[in-house]
Amino acid sequence: MTALRTAAVFAALTLTLAGCVARESASTLPPTDEFLTTQPTATEGDCGFAADESGKEPAVGLPADDGPVDASALALTTSLGVVTVQFDAEKAPCTVESMAFLADEGYFDGTTCHRLTASQGLKVLQCGDPEGTGAGGPGYTIPDELPTDLPEGPASSDGSQSVVYQRGVVAMANAGPNTGGSQFFLVYGDSTLPPNYAVFGTVDAAGLTVLDQIAAAGITPGQNGPEDGAPATPVKIDTAKVS
Repeated sequence: MTALRTAAVFAALTLTLAGCVARESASTLPPTDEFLTTQPTATEGDCGFAADESGKEPAVGLPADDGPVDASALALTTSLGVVTVQFDAEKAPCTVESMAFLADEGYFDGTTCHRLTASQGLKVLQCGDPEGTGAGGPGYTIPDELPTDLPEGPASSDGSQSVVYQRGVVAMANAGPNTGGSQFFLVYGDSTLPPNYAVFGTVDAAGLTVLDQIAAAGITPGQNGPEDGAPATPVKIDTAKVS
């Protein structure tokens, strides 16, 4: 992947990959020694799922928080094909527990993937918002399970170190530390970002073909420019099933 060319561009992309709640922008990049640490394995009661600051009751309640779930994959049957996400519960046990819970509750069924990007350093399809606006969420938050093994990207002018979210990675969108909810992004092309987004799985080969087709169909330009907006061909998640 070609690295982002300026710190200003990198910062702009960092601030726009937000989700779940619109009340705050994405967090600043933590020091290298903060994110290159081993994440603990979740056991019963470790995740501490909590209602968010919206004041609304969680739409489908809270996950049980009773330890790792017996789930290996999430099949997203979309209007343009099936995208299967292989879970990585070892790296992000709480995130996987939450995503499996939401899928079992039918939370993602009938929702749209509201955002597609195609800039030099950010190539993702973002989904999981029942409102389809980029500001919706389940009413609760997931604790951060930040990646520790992604390849390093370029350093910005302030010395902050980015990482590369590689093609096929699936990660949580958020609006700052510990604000992940239901929105997630599927990476169809290597993307340079701060290590602020929990990686909870990877897309299978057939799913990547679907993502490539979605990307090739183009973007309806949004407020962030012609390379960031709704997919030109609408993408609807008909069902999300855990196996």
